[in-house]
Amino acid sequence: MNKSLRTEAEVFADLTALCQRPGYIYAVAHLCFRDNVIFYSGEMKADDLKTMYSPTRLIRPEINTLLGLMIKAEITWTLPKPATLQSYVEESERLLSELHDCLTREFFSGITPETLQSGSFDPFDRGAVLREPIFYSGEAAYNFQYLDLATRKYAPDAKWLLENRGFTMEQAARISKAMEAVHADRMYAIRERLKKQRPDEWTMLPVFACTVEEVAAKTNLEFDLVERVLDAFTASPLERNPGFNELHDFNILAATPLLRMPTGEYLSLQAYTLAEAIYDAPFYWMAQDKAYLPTLTKNRGDFTENFVAERLGLVFGPEHVYSNVDIFAKKSTRVSDVDVLVVWGDRAIIVQAKSKRLTLEARKGNDQVIRDDFKKAVQAAYEQGATCARCLFDKRYRFVMADGRDVELPRDIKEVYLLCVVSDHYQALSFQARQFLKTEVIDRVQAPLVLDVFALDAMTEMLQSPLQFLSYINRRANYAEQVMASQELTILSYHLTKNLWVDADVGLMHLGDDFSAGLDVAMAVRRAGVTGAATPDGVLTRFQKTIFGKIVREIEARPEAATIDLGFFLLAMSEKAVTQMSRVVDRLAARTRADGKTHDVTFAYTDGAGITFHCTDEPAHIAGPRLDFYCRRRKFKQHAERWFGLCMASNGPDVRFGVSLTYPWADDPDMAEDTKDMLAPLPIDQAISAVMSGRKRVAKVGRNDPCPCGSGEKYKKCCID
Repeated sequence: MNKSLRTEAEVFADLTALCQRPGYIYAVAHLCFRDNVIFYSGEMKADDLKTMYSPTRLIRPEINTLLGLMIKAEITWTLPKPATLQSYVEESERLLSELHDCLTREFFSGITPETLQSGSFDPFDRGAVLREPIFYSGEAAYNFQYLDLATRKYAPDAKWLLENRGFTMEQAARISKAMEAVHADRMYAIRERLKKQRPDEWTMLPVFACTVEEVAAKTNLEFDLVERVLDAFTASPLERNPGFNELHDFNILAATPLLRMPTGEYLSLQAYTLAEAIYDAPFYWMAQDKAYLPTLTKNRGDFTENFVAERLGLVFGPEHVYSNVDIFAKKSTRVSDVDVLVVWGDRAIIVQAKSKRLTLEARKGNDQVIRDDFKKAVQAAYEQGATCARCLFDKRYRFVMADGRDVELPRDIKEVYLLCVVSDHYQALSFQARQFLKTEVIDRVQAPLVLDVFALDAMTEMLQSPLQFLSYINRRANYAEQVMASQELTILSYHLTKNLWVDADVGLMHLGDDFSAGLDVAMAVRRAGVTGAATPDGVLTRFQKTIFGKIVREIEARPEAATIDLGFFLLAMSEKAVTQMSRVVDRLAARTRADGKTHDVTFAYTDGAGITFHCTDEPAHIAGPRLDFYCRRRKFKQHAERWFGLCMASNGPDVRFGVSLTYPWADDPDMAEDTKDMLAPLPIDQAISAVMSGRKRVAKVGRNDPCPCGSGEKYKKCCID
């Protein structure tokens, strides 16, 4: 190792000394203004968030570290000279960058030529290496999610909170939102004030301050109540954060992020930290009341299950979602239970929820504690879900609702999805799931998806269509080893804009956090009242306008086993393919309207699938058998595992009926003889070009040969004319 490289302790000591210099709080205020305030005009757009993903931006845990070290000494409220302030900012950035280097250095500490050659080296097997992704994993939730979910999470505890704290979390959330509104008002006022001041008097600190009177006016709550809430989340002026001596130590400002200024105003330099504290801190208040602890534990578990059930009900309809389902082998033998079960068509979703978070000792890099925390939070949930999934396929087991009624299960379940959901922000959750989760191969059970309630909230907000939701978690499970991102929200946002698809030959695709911009805007529009696009431009906007979007909506209206596979197939197509094929179907329908004849086009894919569009106004008893006969022959000819056929009416064009053939390919000498003269489908681009140009494909067919249309008749008795 290079001897000139400093240790983490040395860098942390220098950072501590810097943060305690006179007037340092003004430097932090500048960094918060620069790195956390988003400027936009009119409607917020994804481009307005570019600075939030800049590699030079300090993330919120870094700024919280600066604040936590700053209060280890008495704060000096005198504004430094501009040159001093600039030196504070530059030195802070330099030391934080060096601190990051200290953490990433652990990754390479165990690499030797021998370990690389043997292939046994796994740097992430050590807790010291995991400290970096745990600290820099970013925000798993939006601040408005913390506030909205805190209101719901602690609603059953309102009586205890009123008696012991004098307010509810619904009131605390209202006050937090009001503080942000006050800050926005101050932004405009201070901008005018700065125009009248000398540059050496400029500071952004007053932007982040507010009085009790200002907040009370925004909320219409009593002065005393607002003051109680603000005081509950304010660090004492005498607080010196004595336990915060290393990067992963507990920082008191995580629980009490507000500071009291000499003027009496309350200072909230990071609104996000206050929202997170409102979501997290009340649990620890109530946990100290040993008599109330059993009630608190029950309420916490109920919240997660109820919230998950409600959000999935938004997608699939409440009638398809069941909570607290017990599994019985016999009348009195209870085997296991499912927290939330979704049954839609021939698909099922099993959700196992846990209220376990990453402990402080685990964040410090303790290998055993990291694994123990993960086992309790995720591994246990997966193993319980896997047990329940096996029971779904065994008719000996009964799934019983809380009211004693049996859940009506489909006769043949085709796929089961396992969701392991945690109720709190679990640092580097997706990363740890890749590293530690031990799974097993179970027929018809997809790989598990591990996420928190905030990610599930966003997924159900944006994908309020059963097929869209199932299609996403289907691909998310299948690409689990190929796609990596720091947060689940990043992958969701990528899907919304690009339609998640990874080629089989891609080993690993890492998604940068900037892919989240479209989702960030949409969620802020839907939940925080921001003006902008409520849906990112992508699969949800462009797909819906096509004939394929219409087909998907019709499938969702009648979720039958034979059509759900077709829905998955269509949703997995690229935007270009969807657009082009929609134009082709429109063109075929126009020809049928013009000449009254049947027109077809077939698309075959290299992954063992294909689809045939059959445009005709003939009666169903004629068109149906013909389409089915052709699709079976075409599936055999292409050695395909899946083949779909859609009969389209010329008006609309509307879907009349469909054919879904999803069974393993098997050799058949008779079928081979029957299909020997079938022409191979044109490549997709050539097929589209041929249909759009009106060209017909010509091949020599004898009068007594089978008709190429697949009707089974001789050519001379079918399509010769």
